[in-house]
Amino acid sequence: MKRSSGNIIGSGIFISPKGVLEHSGSVGVALVVWVMGGCIAALGSLCYAELGVTIPKSGGDYSYVTEIFGGLMGFLLLWSAVLIMYPTTLAVIALTFSNYVLQPVFPDCVPPYMATRMLSAVCLLLLTWVNCSSVRMATRIQDVFTVGKLMALGLIIVVGLVQICKGNYEALTPQVAFSMERTPTVGQIALAFLQASFAFSGWNFLNYVTEEVVEPRRNLPRAIYISIPLVTVVYTLTNIAYFSSMSPEELLSSNAVAVTFGEKLLGMFSVIMPISVALSTFGGINGYLFTSSRLCFSGAREGHLPSLLAMIHYKNCTPIPALLVCCAATIVILCIGETHNLINYVSFINYLSYGVTIAGLLYHRWKKPNLYRPIKVSLLVPLSYLLFWVLLLGFSLYSEPVVCGVGLVIMLTGVPVYFLGVHWKEKPKCIYKFIERATYVGQRLCFVVFPQIDPIENEDPAEWTDRSSGRSSFAANS
Repeated sequence: MKRSSGNIIGSGIFISPKGVLEHSGSVGVALVVWVMGGCIAALGSLCYAELGVTIPKSGGDYSYVTEIFGGLMGFLLLWSAVLIMYPTTLAVIALTFSNYVLQPVFPDCVPPYMATRMLSAVCLLLLTWVNCSSVRMATRIQDVFTVGKLMALGLIIVVGLVQICKGNYEALTPQVAFSMERTPTVGQIALAFLQASFAFSGWNFLNYVTEEVVEPRRNLPRAIYISIPLVTVVYTLTNIAYFSSMSPEELLSSNAVAVTFGEKLLGMFSVIMPISVALSTFGGINGYLFTSSRLCFSGAREGHLPSLLAMIHYKNCTPIPALLVCCAATIVILCIGETHNLINYVSFINYLSYGVTIAGLLYHRWKKPNLYRPIKVSLLVPLSYLLFWVLLLGFSLYSEPVVCGVGLVIMLTGVPVYFLGVHWKEKPKCIYKFIERATYVGQRLCFVVFPQIDPIENEDPAEWTDRSSGRSSFAANS
């Protein structure tokens, strides 16, 4: 349960409050968005718990959609995750890290563009090297740096409650909290939810390692019942603490909300805040790198990605090719994106994949009504989630057609890639020779081999195919 909460609580809470307030138009509506965001995450988690024990495969959304809808839909989710979700999320967390580190150095202005990008890239390269070198070291970093995350949030909440006890809660009274100079449109509220959802992303991480969860039938629901309400309370209290000490104008003008909060209330101890947030985001980057490599492995195992991405270092057992691909994609996005637009961009695609997966739950029930389901949620749960999902994505696309539309277009570019790279079986021999040669070069450069396969699976990695069509993958002859 501790690890589940730790995965959800990330850097988003240190950057999303600004975006939520900007789009919601008032303190009161912003707080409602945070609470509702937790409720929606809880509904999604319950649906994923049913899928996790009914289709007990690691890989999360990708594995469930591939099993239910077939190879094309699964590949599109995998394609968007590898090109959009993980690299963009990593870019946002890395930019948050650099902003909080550099803000004390540039107290009166926004840190220089090149400085934030360079520091973000250095941080990303360092953690990629760590994950390539040692699984144990990466795991220890994740555990140690979680302390920084909890320390920062605990300090903010305690200081905020002290302020409220002193009578500094005028901005939180209903008359003031819900007063607004402009009434937000439904589209703006939808964008506020996208900003908040970024902070809650991670609620489905246990489903990426379902095969490794002990007694998932009991522990998956328990993790949800404990972690989601806990995270929602922590996020709401953090925002209450911000608003007890900062005016909406101060929060919106801040480039690093927690730093501004610390400078205003902690005096000479304000340096604790950027250090704590930097530790938190550092650990967050490490965690996402670790998870993304598992997804690449699942994709290569299904024949949807080049087999090289399923290989691990012969000695350290680390997925070096998968980590390098994720690192390279993230550095590209770092160079072209702005933080709040990136959040809308990745949250839209995240919600799109969540909705497709939960629609798959309903289709799976209809297609296989007699299948044993150790956990079976009420139909109201997925239907309520999908209703919210349709409204959110529709209004978000209407309000930000370019930002959200680009993500959708990139996702759809996976269709020709799937048919050319996965579905097309009779490729010319020269293509197979090129793939074989490229895989060989990659193996020599990274010192990687296929991991030992469980004998129960009785499957040779060289024969991995697209299960939905029976056709050979990118690396059919590698």
